[in-house]
Amino acid sequence: MTLFEAPIARLDGHGATLDIPAETRFSDDRPVRPRRPAPPVAPERRNEVPVDLARLDDVALVQAVGSGSVAAFAVLVDRHGGALYRVAARMLNDGHEAEDVVQDCFARLWTHAARWQPSGAGLAGWLHRVTINLCFDRKRRFRVVTTPDLPDIADAAPLADERIEAAQAQAQIAEALAALPERHRAALVLCYLQGFSNAAAARMLDLHIKAMESLLFRARRQLREILTARAVPWHDLIAAGEAETGPRDGAGPW
Repeated sequence: MTLFEAPIARLDGHGATLDIPAETRFSDDRPVRPRRPAPPVAPERRNEVPVDLARLDDVALVQAVGSGSVAAFAVLVDRHGGALYRVAARMLNDGHEAEDVVQDCFARLWTHAARWQPSGAGLAGWLHRVTINLCFDRKRRFRVVTTPDLPDIADAAPLADERIEAAQAQAQIAEALAALPERHRAALVLCYLQGFSNAAAARMLDLHIKAMESLLFRARRQLREILTARAVPWHDLIAAGEAETGPRDGAGPW
């Protein structure tokens, strides 16, 4: 045994002998603390391709949200938030209330994502159904007071008159819809402004297809009566609706 392999004898404070291995001392026999091992290095991940969440369908994104993915949730908000806001704004005739409804709707999606199952009109239908029901609840609990949202300052641009007329026509649409019973308003918003089929809208409103068609018929008739009584030019309303949501196939509710 060599000198450096032999243990070094030392006395502790009570006179006991301690054996200190030679590999833990310097040449002057002073004991040193052994170096801590370096933390393990994570193995390099190979063949791992980042997932483009925007390319996933709603079902896959909801599954990711159910597992706690905030990024997937953000994609769903971007994908469906605008349409839900338009529905809520039409139902409540108030932008701030509509924002609150949309936030509540997505909060419910986050809560129920792990248990959600695709059916019927898919996630879009589920979200619209939740939004409509939240609007019904809010209308029953609160009395929404709104004011016209028209330009305060004249625009000197060449098309200022056209934009003002379009804004006035959109305000007339909102006022006419607000005068309808809530279920009539919901039927027109879903089928004519959001472009859902009668069958999809019927599922959202918990109606049979025949009942949905009857509801639409009554809603259209009542809307025409309101517009006629207010002497609102229908062609202006059609142009305003297409300016906001884009042209749609088939006749509008008016």
